[in-house]
Amino acid sequence: MGNVPFSVAARYWLRLGCISFGGPAGQIALLHRELVHQRRWIDDATFGRALDFCMLLPGPEALQLAIYLGWRLHGTRGGVIAGLCFVLPAALLLLALSWVYLRYGEVAGVSSVLSGLKAVVVALIAQALVRLSRRALRGAVPVALAVGAFVGLHWLGTPFPLLLAFAAIVGAVALRGDAVAHGPGPGAAGDAANPARRERGAFAHLGAWLAIGLALWALPWLAIPALDAEFAAPLYLFFTQAALVTFGGAYAVLGYVNQQLVEVYGWLTPAHVVAGLALAETTPGPLVLVLQFYGFVTGWTQPGALGPLGGGVAGAVLASWATFLPSFVLILGAAPYVERLTANPRLAGALAGITAAVVGAIASLAVAVAVAVLWPDGGGFDYRSAGIALLAFTLLLRTRLDVVWVLLLGAALGGLGALAG
Repeated sequence: MGNVPFSVAARYWLRLGCISFGGPAGQIALLHRELVHQRRWIDDATFGRALDFCMLLPGPEALQLAIYLGWRLHGTRGGVIAGLCFVLPAALLLLALSWVYLRYGEVAGVSSVLSGLKAVVVALIAQALVRLSRRALRGAVPVALAVGAFVGLHWLGTPFPLLLAFAAIVGAVALRGDAVAHGPGPGAAGDAANPARRERGAFAHLGAWLAIGLALWALPWLAIPALDAEFAAPLYLFFTQAALVTFGGAYAVLGYVNQQLVEVYGWLTPAHVVAGLALAETTPGPLVLVLQFYGFVTGWTQPGALGPLGGGVAGAVLASWATFLPSFVLILGAAPYVERLTANPRLAGALAGITAAVVGAIASLAVAVAVAVLWPDGGGFDYRSAGIALLAFTLLLRTRLDVVWVLLLGAALGGLGALAG
């Protein structure tokens, strides 16, 4: 690894933001292939420790990994540029798609294409559930945590943050992870020789970043009264809370978001939830960007003095800011201490417990989405959507076909089905 010019890295991060399809697994694989094997900007051990650390934090792990790797290459400015480039192209594209959906979504042709995409979303969530279950549910304790999380979310209405906290405690006690396979970081020994100085520096650095994060969070909050829209303040607070419990990726937190936005706040319908996932899957960037779509829908449907488009854009911006700001603050604040934190077995155990609970959360989301897609509007069973979902699930699980092609196939089958019907 040599010194990488900042301009070269910036161009790479922008390119990545435009081509990072395939969800977190595909994005992480893309980062590993290009930065470790092809460009050799990062060594494999550093990449592995960074990924371990990002899995411990709330928020989209692929975005956080990009921020950390940008920081490793060029410090704070590198992390900020990497993160912004990872999110902004997809955010702008999804903003345009959100307007198209709400303006033209009821047109027969558009609606049919979306129905095909929604069927593929059922398959994508089922695939995520199968793959994560294979990795996370090894032993009685993880299985019990997953079942408990499903029951708590789907039938008892237990708050998702409470479930995660309980799972983390159980995991830290009962599922202590083995020592990190990647080994200690290159600076770990030197840090251990000066524990007092190390701790003081850690608290000062983290405290500074938390203060910066709080100030940046307050900027939109102070501007909300000028919007003259009743939805703005509760929306900003809700998505801030959601961002802090986004463990396990977008599918996990969407079980909680679906419960709150549909059943508690009444801002969305189940159809909005599924349509948002379908649109977010067709864009690059982190899948949790779907929360921007939910903010757009909320602002569009209750805009106040802003009008539908103004309300939609305001809702989208507030949701995105609240969703992604914590990732930047947490990664840039903790980046110098990743090497030590990833070697802590209690943290590894807590992560294992959280991951098991996430399986239950994804199962809850899978049931809700499947009902909304396969029994639309509470009517009869939709055999066409079921067939598309089954075909997509088989392709995703049994082949190496890229998710973008599966989505395009679903959209095409949805459109053809409308023409035939």
